Amino acid sequence: MAITAAQVKELRQRTGCGMMECKKALVEADADMDAAAEALRKSGLAKADKKAGRVAAEGIIVVEVSNDGKSAAMVEVNSETDFVASKSEFQDFATAVARCILNDAPADVEALLAMPLKDGDETIEDARRSLIATIGENINVRRFVRRKAGSGALSSYLHGCRIGVLVELEGGDSGLARDIAMHIAASRPVCVDESGVSTEILDKEKAIFAAQAEASGKPADIIEKMVSGRIRKFLGEITLQGQVFVKDPDQTVGKLLKGAGASVPGFDRLELGEGVEKKTGNFAEEVMAQVQGS
Repeated sequence: MAITAAQVKELRQRTGCGMMECKKALVEADADMDAAAEALRKSGLAKADKKAGRVAAEGIIVVEVSNDGKSAAMVEVNSETDFVASKSEFQDFATAVARCILNDAPADVEALLAMPLKDGDETIEDARRSLIATIGENINVRRFVRRKAGSGALSSYLHGCRIGVLVELEGGDSGLARDIAMHIAASRPVCVDESGVSTEILDKEKAIFAAQAEASGKPADIIEKMVSGRIRKFLGEITLQGQVFVKDPDQTVGKLLKGAGASVPGFDRLELGEGVEKKTGNFAEEVMAQVQGS
């Protein structure tokens, strides 16, 4: 049976597959459009499974905020290349996933993948695998956060699509909230203040500093003071309140907040591909340069 160009075009629009793949599927299915589409889907999902082990460290960070501004979700969806990350179908998928997180508050990624992507029966996992089959790259929904404000307000900041921040601010105003969010993007604080630093981390750092100080051969009381000083410096570097504010190096974020009568109950920061083996690129320094120039 002869296959027409119109049939091939229709199947391509329906499946997103290449012209030759569609023509071959139609020939094998005797021009049965439904059977050809199902065959392509099965073939594509099989290919998707083969791509599962490939490193996907590019992609986008997406933020969705509720209409009342009291809840927000942020998700990292990865692809193998930034070219795929720029495609509208990839971005639409990531945005839809973020909305699911915002609306339904799944417990973890496994629960998220089992949820329907939109109204209908297709789960996020099914949609992910279908997208892999269509685009031809491995795609992962890697991680997400969802934050609900207490008595304060939520603010978000995206540096392009590579760094995302959610911050809850009590007191202050929207301008201060954005400044704090941009600071977090640039300076990578681990937690709000010293109370958020685990004993395990502190003990590890103290042991390192003590070993370094003892090598100097100084008396024990001097060594103790040296270790205490280095711990204070360490805490200032990793805590939001202790860090020097990127837009004003003459004050810390803690002093900035105190002067505005504000506080930060919590924040979340995601950086694209963080912890995944990939080409190196210091996006935090890029944000820092932008903040200082604003």
